[in-house]
Amino acid sequence: MQLKLLMIEDDADQRELVREIIEDHFGQNTVTCAGTRAEALQNDLASFDLILTDHNLPDGSGMDLLGEIVKRCKTPVIMVTGENNAEMAAEAIKKGATDYVVKVGDYMFTIPLVVEKNLTVAKLRHENETLRSDLEKALADVRLSLTRVEEMAATDPLTGLYNRRHFARVIEQLFSESQRHHFDLSAVMIDLDGFKQLNDTFGHALGDQLIVLTGQVIHANLRKGDVAARYGGDEFVLLLPHASDHEAEVVLDRIRFQFKEDSAKILKRDRGVSMSVGIGSTNTTRPVTADQLMAATDTALYAAKGAGRDRVSRATGAVRLQKIPA
Repeated sequence: MQLKLLMIEDDADQRELVREIIEDHFGQNTVTCAGTRAEALQNDLASFDLILTDHNLPDGSGMDLLGEIVKRCKTPVIMVTGENNAEMAAEAIKKGATDYVVKVGDYMFTIPLVVEKNLTVAKLRHENETLRSDLEKALADVRLSLTRVEEMAATDPLTGLYNRRHFARVIEQLFSESQRHHFDLSAVMIDLDGFKQLNDTFGHALGDQLIVLTGQVIHANLRKGDVAARYGGDEFVLLLPHASDHEAEVVLDRIRFQFKEDSAKILKRDRGVSMSVGIGSTNTTRPVTADQLMAATDTALYAAKGAGRDRVSRATGAVRLQKIPA
């Protein structure tokens, strides 16, 4: 691909001489010339590999033109001027020039070497930017992959709810926060009534549909800060921060009613699947540990099953019932 340079120089003789020197070095038709600021700005500045501009132009200063070029594109710019002034050179570099050439002696014969140096630097800078961009993208992909792995490790593949292992970590955190900030935390255990018999009668595929439906109904009825997990088999657990056991019961009645309706459609019959539910809250049961809260909730669940299933039972500190076989 042929090199493209833009040279902005108002002196026609110098412009022609520099063009010839550059094209002798880089090849014919390499240089596009402009004699004024306006003429230069008519070009697509981003299409050039490098731009050389004089400081003194008939329709404005090269310093202002430099600022305009830098706004429009990332093309490297060499300031070529008769002003042998360190402060001006510093200002040009600060405004975006990549180099500063003073018109003294045989400066024209050094320009091809200066151009070559700046092209090399620009190429290296572009390669570095590309590498940095590729590295940032690779790191973003790694972070995304790690997030997905963490999500997979924390969730139940069938329902998309948290799994038991992750739930154990979350309850410890929420329980600690509830104790520290003195807010009520309700824990809920849900068991699908007669699930094993349904699974054996209709097959595992339909059983899986019911498990998936359970996850969907639970998710649809929880707040953003609530936590739901599949505890194992047909058992589910919920955590409702800032909710009393009475408030939790309202939510669970809604879940039970919706699940019974929707499961009837899956089973293609009038009667859907019911749920037995146990609820324990920190304000009611006064547990010292998260395990004690779950033990009270588990006791409430078996109280619901022992009382005939298809109901919600709330734990009290004194409830200590034997587990009833499923």
